[in-house]
Formats: sequence, structure tokens, C-alpha cells
Amino acid sequence: MQGTALAKDIMVTQLVTFAPDSHVIDGMAQLIRHNISGGPVIEPDGTYLGVFSEKCCMRVLRATADWARRFSAFRRVLAKEFMVTRLVALRPDMDVFEAIGHLLNHHISGAPVIDEAGNFLGVFSEKTSMRVLMDAAYDQMPTTKVGAFMNTARGRIISEETDLMTITQVFIDTPYRRLPVVREGKLLGQISRRDVLKAEHHLAPFVRRREQTLREQKSTSTDSAPTEGWLAEAEREGLDLSVSSFMDTHAKTIDEETDLLRIAQIFLGTPYRRLPVLRDGKLVGQISRHDVLKAAHGLLEIIPQRSTEQSLFLSAVVKRSESPVDF
Repeated sequence: MQGTALAKDIMVTQLVTFAPDSHVIDGMAQLIRHNISGGPVIEPDGTYLGVFSEKCCMRVLRATADWARRFSAFRRVLAKEFMVTRLVALRPDMDVFEAIGHLLNHHISGAPVIDEAGNFLGVFSEKTSMRVLMDAAYDQMPTTKVGAFMNTARGRIISEETDLMTITQVFIDTPYRRLPVVREGKLLGQISRRDVLKAEHHLAPFVRRREQTLREQKSTSTDSAPTEGWLAEAEREGLDLSVSSFMDTHAKTIDEETDLLRIAQIFLGTPYRRLPVLRDGKLVGQISRHDVLKAAHGLLEIIPQRSTEQSLFLSAVVKRSESPVDF
């Protein structure tokens, strides 16, 4: 690389943060409202405590499911009811740097890889992209194809009939952020952690009401909204639904002097998508995988600013009749 970029050079300082005593419903609403996958939890003086993320929300869903069942507020939701079918998809023979450009241009953290018949082959992600860029920078790796780098693990595949709580548990137990929905080998759609948050599950009415309140207030305030029904009963009986009860207190952090290579190595060796940047225990910024990809893109100057090849969408290879839900 032509220079050593440090965390302070590429970190983002304007962040959505969470108060530890705010209600998890407020936290979930903020994630949806700001279209983010997570953010730091801090004290009023900026002291860093942990991270509240979509994965934390999966634990909230699991923790409250039994309460919802007790109050007849629970409905079995299937993958086919809320999967997304309009997806950016990649071909296995696409140039790997072209694929990285697609992820950057579309602001997505990964994409399914399919063949001409719509068969699901694997996933190409931000994490894979960073490994490719590091190899290119230090080993002068020649440009190659997506098929050689995609993740082909089959454990992430689900069917149309997989229920929401099973999907939630997969997200809790694995580092996956998206699960391909496949029928007889063909990709029908995809479900992400974000899709689970937005699905018509037992917490959805509470999240929607709070999200609407936040929009009307035009504020990022996390003052807790009053809860009601079975959720209020759960809290009265001792279920702690504060952000601090579900935040990740073991999330990896870095300081301002951490260099780009070390940051990339941390992302490659851990499941984290973001790293809080601290100074004397206080939050000063954050770096995401996407930030690292953009920085590496600028240094290597090997990824086109905009792909010349038109994006492939799943709808172009899957017949409408094969997809039970079309968003």
C-alpha cells in the first residue's frame, strides 16, 4: 500500500449511540429508523460500555417469545412471508474486483452467487472482500473470479417453511447476517437480521409505535416509551428489557492509532462488522468493514468507481411464479 492509514484518518465520528438504561424497544426502533445494524452504548459523559446491534435484538426476540405465547400474542411466521426477493446477485465468473465494486456501489454487506439457472452457489461478502484486497496488496494476486472466493457453507441455507424463531436462533448461534432461502437448489430470496426486525413478529407493534414516535419527534432521543400488555407484564415480573441487559460488552475496540492493516486483520479474525474507537475509555468514533473497504479501494485504485456491468437482480433469473412473495 502507498501509505499507512490510521483509525483516526478513516473513522466516522457522527454516530447514532444508545443509552444503557433506554428500553430495547427504543433501541430496535432506532436501528430501523436510522437504517443501521448497530451502534455504541455510552454513558452521558461518553464513556463506552458496549455495542447494541441487530444480533442483540435477536436475543430480545428469543427472550420475549415465551411471554408472547402466554398472552396469545404469538403467531408462527414463515420465511416465505417476509423474505426479500429483489436482490443484487453475483455470477461465479464475475471478476472479483468488479464484485467488490458492486458491494460498495449498492451499499450492501454481501450478495448471493448464482449461476445462469438461478441455482444458489454461495455468498460473497465484505469479509471475503477484505481478504481479497489484502492478498492483492501484499501478494500481487492477479485478478480472478468470484467463484474462487465465495463462501459455500450450506449451514446458512433455509427453506420457505422455516419459521421466524428458528431463523432467529440461527442468527444468535452463528455470525451470519443473511440466510438464503432455497428450494430444490434454486435461490428464491434472502432473509437478513434487519428483515427479522421488520417482520410481523410479537414485538413488531411496539417497535412500530416507538419508531413512529421518534419520527414525529425528529429526535434521536432514547427516552423510554411506556410499554403495555404482555410486554409490560413481563417487565413487572422481572424481565429486564433495558439496552444494557442485551448489549455486547465484549465487542472488540481499537484506539485512534490502530493502522488499516491491523483493523482489516481484526475484521477477518472476528465476526464484528464495526469497531468502536476509544480514547481513555471514551468513544471518539467508529470504523466499519465498509469503511475499510472504501479506504482500501482508494489506496489500491483497482476497483472501478462504478461498475460498467449492469447489476444482476434475482428477479432476472427466477420466474415470478417460482417466488411466493415479491416485494
